[in-house]
Amino acid sequence: MSTELEQELTANNSPLTAQIKKRDLTRFAVLLGALLLLNFLGGLFFFRLDLTEDKRYTMSGATKELLETLPQPVTVTVYLDGDFPPAFRRLQQGVRETLTEMRVYGGANLHFVFVDPSAAATEQARNEFYQTLFKKGLNPTNLGANDNGQRTEKIIFPWAVVSAGGKEQNVLLLRGNQAESPEVRLNQSIEGLEYELASAIRRLSPGRRQRIGVVEGHGELTNIEAGDLIGSLSRDYDVFRVSLDKSSPKDLATLSALVVAKPAQAYTEPEKFKLDQFITHGGNALFFVDAMRVNLDSASRGGMLAFPLSLNLEDMLFRYGLRINPDLLLDLNSGVIPLVTGMNGDKPKVEPMPWQFYPLINQFSPHPITRNLDAVYTKFVSSIDTVKAVGIRKTPLLLTSRYTRVLPSPVPVNLNDARMPPDPKLYTAQNKPVGYLLEGQFRSLFANRAAPGTNRFQPASSPENRPAKVLVISDGDFVRNDIDPKTGRPMRLGFDRLAPTEFANRELVLNAVDYMLDQSGLIAVRGKQITLRPLDKVRVQAERRGWQLLNLAAPLVLLGLFGLVRAWRRKRRYARF
Repeated sequence: MSTELEQELTANNSPLTAQIKKRDLTRFAVLLGALLLLNFLGGLFFFRLDLTEDKRYTMSGATKELLETLPQPVTVTVYLDGDFPPAFRRLQQGVRETLTEMRVYGGANLHFVFVDPSAAATEQARNEFYQTLFKKGLNPTNLGANDNGQRTEKIIFPWAVVSAGGKEQNVLLLRGNQAESPEVRLNQSIEGLEYELASAIRRLSPGRRQRIGVVEGHGELTNIEAGDLIGSLSRDYDVFRVSLDKSSPKDLATLSALVVAKPAQAYTEPEKFKLDQFITHGGNALFFVDAMRVNLDSASRGGMLAFPLSLNLEDMLFRYGLRINPDLLLDLNSGVIPLVTGMNGDKPKVEPMPWQFYPLINQFSPHPITRNLDAVYTKFVSSIDTVKAVGIRKTPLLLTSRYTRVLPSPVPVNLNDARMPPDPKLYTAQNKPVGYLLEGQFRSLFANRAAPGTNRFQPASSPENRPAKVLVISDGDFVRNDIDPKTGRPMRLGFDRLAPTEFANRELVLNAVDYMLDQSGLIAVRGKQITLRPLDKVRVQAERRGWQLLNLAAPLVLLGLFGLVRAWRRKRRYARF
């Protein structure tokens, strides 16, 4: 009887069952067709959506163009794999995400691999691998961070090696200002990943190298005193020594930039005319000049008076929009000098003492040249004021700390003053600019005048005038490297043997040159900003169990409710059958 009833119900409802089946098949066919259509359209039109507020996953136009036009395969080996605490995993994940996004645009020409330097099976093999990395110049870093209120430290190799065409370029992934907390420094490193990796790829790409001239003939830094700077620039540019006295304007026109590094003697009017014409015709220039003449030998033998140093460039820089004042700045945030503080038996005891004439600059403009930059080292630096210059944009790049003292000329300089503690009440000047970037179309100092030594009248505006960029830092020693007393070779620019610390002098200069000469606009990527949104550590610690319980229980509860509602709806829908 039961079987006959079931057959009768099935027969009576067979049209309804067929209708439901037909509807389900239609829906499936429509969904499948929509997916195929979307897949087809996706193959024709490429687009990506970045829904983050700070666009952290969006590549710049310059990076996209660089990656889409790679002329040869590029391999990026990242030595940042392994088991890291959460804070370090942010950097690791940031590198992986950046390279994954780059591969979207680089395609088959971009490959990357992550390597764990500590993954060797034996300690001997691990040490041998470490030595291989050391020989490549990849030094490890001991970085600390706070993990759930506990201090953690990890020896890591925050490096990547970019290889292309048989050449390699080392990329330091952990940068940022060392004065900041580890969390902020990691965030600064993540902000700079795109630029660091893209600029390394660009350096390995074949292309015409631009030419940079280093001016000589006025007591400027020698090849060994500026050896690290010249060597660093030579990796990406062709660098030449240039004599303004012997070079013609046509010779200078082949250069993209000129570097004036700590001249000690005045420029002649014809030389200044050539320099002025180079800049007003679109040439870029970097001036590292002193406003005061200081002799440390005299300062160590009882003291001396520092007087203004005339280089015959003051009127030209004034026309361009700034004035280097004849003064010296003292800063409580300063470097050190070696002083004899006593005797150890029959030998003098030498100790590093703070020397306020050596300001450490850690205040920067939020400009691509100086963004996320570490502190830089200066010696006998002077303040800079700006003056009116139509059409020139002036950006103060470097500023002293809030505890600054200004000493106008003449300035007494005596090394013995370092033995005495400074009086903070005298350091009331705040954030004095010591470095400026000038941008625009500069008006010639010799406009409406005859060229020196000739009767050729210079027009008010030449058709050859072009926009240019000029960097001025009131410290000639800014680009001077120490010399290793044992080998006689130049040491790294910014390295202080007394600290010992490496400051970011070289990085600032290289960033400035890239900003001036990079026509692709890649340097602008350094301005990328990722907002750090830290959790309230006190609330996290106090409410940790509650949030853990919520994260574990809420999905299970929601899943159970979904199952109950779905079962109730099915029962209600099919109960009449």
